Amino acid sequence: MEFLIEYGYVGVFIASFLAATVLPFSSEVVLTGVLLAGASYWPCMIAATLGNFLGGMSCYWLGMLGKVEWIEKYLKLDSAKLHRVQHWIEGKGSWMAFFVFLPGIGDFIAVALGFLRGNVWIVAFSMFMGKAIRYWVWMEFVYEAMEVMSYGL
Repeated sequence: MEFLIEYGYVGVFIASFLAATVLPFSSEVVLTGVLLAGASYWPCMIAATLGNFLGGMSCYWLGMLGKVEWIEKYLKLDSAKLHRVQHWIEGKGSWMAFFVFLPGIGDFIAVALGFLRGNVWIVAFSMFMGKAIRYWVWMEFVYEAMEVMSYGL
C-alpha cells in the first residue's frame, strides 16, 4: 500500500482500478494516505472515480465474454426464461450498476450485467455515478476527520 501512496494520483488510480476488479483490495487506504500526504481534492476524486469506474467496466466486459449457451447448458435455464431476464436487465435492471460500489457483491453485479447484456450506456452512467458518490462521501469523511484532528478534538 505504501508503494501506491508514494505514487500519488497514479497510485490512487491503480488502487481504485484494482479494487473494482475481482481482486480483494482497498482503494480507500491508498486514497486516504495520499490525501493525508497533502494531495489536492479534485485530482484525487478524478483518479479514484475513473480508476474504479474503469475497473468496474472491465468486470462488465468480462461478463459480456460469457456465452448464453453456457448458461443454458451449465445452469439449466431454458431460453425463454433467460430471454425474460435479459429483457428485464435491458429495461430497468441496468440501473442496478449504481450499486457496483458495494463491497462483496459489486463485482458480481458488474459481471452479471455484462453476462446478461445490460444496456452498456445505462450501466456505464449508473456505475460512474455510484462510484463518484462513494468517493465523494469517503473524501468528505477524511477531510472532516483531518479537520477535527487538526483542532485536537
